[in-house]
Amino acid sequence: MLDYAAFPDQRQALIRQILAEKGRVVCVELAAQLGVSEHTIRRDLHGLSKEGICKKVYGGAVATLPEAGNYVERKTTKADTKSIIAQKCAQLVKPNGCVFIDAGTTNLAMAEALPTTVALTVVTNSPEIATALLKKPLCEVIMLGGGVQRASGGCVGAPALAQLKGILFEQGFIGGCAMAPESGLTGFDYADCEFKKAVIQQCSEIIVGLTSNKIPAVARYIVAESHQIDILVVEESVSKQYADAFREYDIQIHAV
Repeated sequence: MLDYAAFPDQRQALIRQILAEKGRVVCVELAAQLGVSEHTIRRDLHGLSKEGICKKVYGGAVATLPEAGNYVERKTTKADTKSIIAQKCAQLVKPNGCVFIDAGTTNLAMAEALPTTVALTVVTNSPEIATALLKKPLCEVIMLGGGVQRASGGCVGAPALAQLKGILFEQGFIGGCAMAPESGLTGFDYADCEFKKAVIQQCSEIIVGLTSNKIPAVARYIVAESHQIDILVVEESVSKQYADAFREYDIQIHAV
């Protein structure tokens, strides 16, 4: 076995590989695996984080996710999987309630998947989602206004925030760019993430649907810590690998 204590370049190359394959590393596990101290591993992770390979979190590090492009580009990414996740999210909607549906391609698919027989009030900051919901005869649709941000496809500025403060939601379906148990739900756009934070404060229950390429990973800005999320809808492969880690934060996992 290679003496990883004596060959730091090979040690760091292996850590890069593990981050690429698994998305996260734990200091104590890496130290035991490589036969070095936890201090050495933390130093390695510090160097890799400076290169943008990962972000340090409590007890380890999470791989940094590259930005996925604008809203229009994202609509065609993993469309079939998003549709399956969206259908499950739609099944979780409580009839006759007031829910918020965040801008995003998975949430758009969810709005389209809502049964026409479900009566509820839906508030959204996405013009596309509002349009899709107008086809549901029993949905009262409230559109938060202002300028539409190209990156997210939604209104996230001061007018939308001001309107948001006057509404309380039974459920909030929130989008995000990346998630890991240690870092929570994160995103790349500051204004969009701050808007999502404001939504979460108004919601009794937070539901997030994510494709496997977003878990585990971390983006630039925190949207919500893991303990703030009630339900996570993910692919079966993600559930098998990370369900226990997410359940430590009292998150219900729904696998599809």
